[in-house]
Amino acid sequence: MLWNSGGIPKEAERKVLILLVTKKGVKSGEVEPWLKPFAGTLLQNRLFEGEVNQTFVLPMPKPNPAETVILVGAGEDPLTAEELRLSAASAARTALTMRPEQVLFKVPVSLGSLTVEGRNEIAAQALTEGFLLGAYQRQNYKREKSAYEGIRKVFFFHEEAEVGSEQEEWQQGIRLGRAFAAGTITARDLTNLPANLLTPEDLGDAAVELAQRYGLDVEVLDEADLQEKEMGGLLAVGQGSVHPPRMIIIKYKGGEEWNDVTGLVGKGITFDTGGISLKRAPGMEEMISDMGGAASVLGVMEILGILRPKTNVIAVIPAAENMPSGSAMKPGDILTTRSGRTIEMQNADAEGRIVLADGVTYAKEQGAERIIDIATLTGAILFALGDVATGAVTNDDILLQSFIMASKQTGEKVWPLPNYPEYWNMLKSSVADLNNRPGRNAAAITAGLFIGTFAEGLPWIHLDIAGTAYLNKERGVDPKGATGVMVRTMAQWILQNGQK
Repeated sequence: MLWNSGGIPKEAERKVLILLVTKKGVKSGEVEPWLKPFAGTLLQNRLFEGEVNQTFVLPMPKPNPAETVILVGAGEDPLTAEELRLSAASAARTALTMRPEQVLFKVPVSLGSLTVEGRNEIAAQALTEGFLLGAYQRQNYKREKSAYEGIRKVFFFHEEAEVGSEQEEWQQGIRLGRAFAAGTITARDLTNLPANLLTPEDLGDAAVELAQRYGLDVEVLDEADLQEKEMGGLLAVGQGSVHPPRMIIIKYKGGEEWNDVTGLVGKGITFDTGGISLKRAPGMEEMISDMGGAASVLGVMEILGILRPKTNVIAVIPAAENMPSGSAMKPGDILTTRSGRTIEMQNADAEGRIVLADGVTYAKEQGAERIIDIATLTGAILFALGDVATGAVTNDDILLQSFIMASKQTGEKVWPLPNYPEYWNMLKSSVADLNNRPGRNAAAITAGLFIGTFAEGLPWIHLDIAGTAYLNKERGVDPKGATGVMVRTMAQWILQNGQK
């Protein structure tokens, strides 16, 4: 992503030019002078009306600024950051069909002032994020691969010379947008990997590579370490697989001392068959996404590694495969977790909360003073919220409200679920401290509260992304497949609230 004032950069190719057009701009004819002859026809025939997500491609005769112009609707002004983000994603997807290596993206000189937020930095970040996320292409494994590698460079520009602090604002916004997109794409790439290419050990290797790239402290505990640390929950879930479990820990130390630490705990089930409580075959292939929480946590650590904020964050990822075998855990087993709490394991397909129990305990022991856990935890959240919003449960409403405010800035939807005492009581077992499957009623809530038990009073949020981590078709900035959901919101919250 590059920013240029004073017109099209000399080094830029002129194959594809993107123009951001509002509904008002189309109706009033306030468009490029050389486009005015087309604008009336497009509006009259309802081919392009400037709606958000609407695009129209115009091949242009010479002499004109580009061979092809993509009109991108931005809706009504004042625009929101989310509308800019969605418009840029639409532009990117349309541009990809022309297979360019470079793209020109013209923006109004005062775009920031035309937005609700009123800041060039926010506008630039939204456009950058939206374009990069919309241009994302999932890796494929076909024998015959395309030589086209996607859009390599985007030039944002306007015609007027730079004035005031505008240059710095745009550069900072682009820097933030690139970082947020990079973290989200890392999460998408990891989540989209098939299970034969991403075992718990492989996930640990990916975490080590990421941490070393940014100079972060990293440790991966193997099965011997887990035995020594008595992480009975993680060991039990992983014991049915030939690929043993791992506990992955990364520390981002941005503060002068290791205090005021935010803990991120991500579920890393690299494949979930349901174990002995076997899932139905249809749709099981999507269980490659059951480590979506872990991937999102790693995406956040990448953003922190790029931006280097003055805050402290520990990422803890319990990773395992949940497989049926002669050594797999069985319904009725009693498991002892790192915390000493015992679990009556009633259903082997409710394994995520068991591994997260050890993850939350370990994050707390390593100095976390507040915890966000994120997991593709329950099918029940789909019945409540579909694949549109992430469900949230907390023991600290003020903490959750600050997180929801961050989600409104990123455009990722979060909806709070209640935590009444009656729900906590449903977790009780007659033979252990907890049972891992209280029943179908309020299942998304009780699953989250099960994890919250191990926070032991620390401010805590649980995010259930079972509906939002993996989509069957593209929507907004998200592609079909892995979305990298909550990477941007967790990072936004940390940048604003992580260190007091």
